[in-house]
Amino acid sequence: MTQTVLISGAGVAGPTLAYWLARRGLRPTVVERAQGTRSSGNPVDVRGPALPVARGMGVLPGLRASATRATAMRAVDAAGRTLARLPMSRNAEDVEIPRADLARVLYEAAREHAEFRFDDTITSLSPDAGGVDVTFDRAPAQRFDLVVGADGLHSTVRRLAFPASAVRVEHLGVYVGTLPVVADEDPDVLLYNEPGRLASLHPSRDRSLAAFIYRAPAVPDFDHRDVEQHRRLLHAAYAGAGWRVPALLEQVGTADELYFDAVSRVRMPTWSAGRVTLLGDAASCVSLFGEGSSLAMAGAYTLASALASAPDLASALRRYEAEHRALTGPRQRHAGRAATLLIPKTRLGIAARNVAARTLSRAA
Repeated sequence: MTQTVLISGAGVAGPTLAYWLARRGLRPTVVERAQGTRSSGNPVDVRGPALPVARGMGVLPGLRASATRATAMRAVDAAGRTLARLPMSRNAEDVEIPRADLARVLYEAAREHAEFRFDDTITSLSPDAGGVDVTFDRAPAQRFDLVVGADGLHSTVRRLAFPASAVRVEHLGVYVGTLPVVADEDPDVLLYNEPGRLASLHPSRDRSLAAFIYRAPAVPDFDHRDVEQHRRLLHAAYAGAGWRVPALLEQVGTADELYFDAVSRVRMPTWSAGRVTLLGDAASCVSLFGEGSSLAMAGAYTLASALASAPDLASALRRYEAEHRALTGPRQRHAGRAATLLIPKTRLGIAARNVAARTLSRAA
């Protein structure tokens, strides 16, 4: 029987999985490279298949208390004049929340039910028919019945457990940088476009989130942990841009909470290798905005349910993957649509997008 489960990653998928595993009588341990829960992150939606998961965890009130306050998106020109305004359409129960706040609320729900080890990471995996021997950077080696990589696009577990030939990480031609800034009084999400690049301000509660999203080919020596490289890339990509961009770039130079990464799609023929499996972005990074977190929560619930009810581990992992691929597959196929709408390549494309937004707004 599967009893002890090591989960790598305390973002969205990891704490959700830990909670539901513990509810089903398993013993989860979560290891996280960061020293604690993070305090930044782009706004994401908790919607669709994630809502019953959040409701079952009792976290919906906490999510709503931390929700953003944006109600519409507004395209502006360099002088700040409105070009188009489109209300943000959501179901009444949907919640938009900064990703780090979502992770914090999920961690608070799970921490009494699972062991969390921050400031540590997995260094090796040695699986056999009966379990997985795991070594850590800091903690003593330990054996687990199952290891789950819920550690994101740059997954350590995926790198250690799967051959490179079985993993395809596709750069989708876009980079994203975000950082928290002083709260903007405007209640709308402000979007400023120039061909191939977007700068935005997203109102939250006590501060706003600035985002830089731009088209670029893959950077050959890109390092997702090199903050100084990220600052250089952003300054180069937005040189000469108008609107509030120069002032926002000044904050990039000093921000402690700068997030920057490539938008990518992960494709794998299978998410499991013996007693190791992948969850969330580590298995199926699919989305530029929003849905990745909801899919991660839904996948965590599906995996926990399969582990608790299937007759053996192999059957559980097959069931989990078959059910969850039904959700992630369509999103993977349409992963580039958000970039087409948000980052038109030409001024004509920007103008056409704004006309379409005005038309939709009048029809709403």
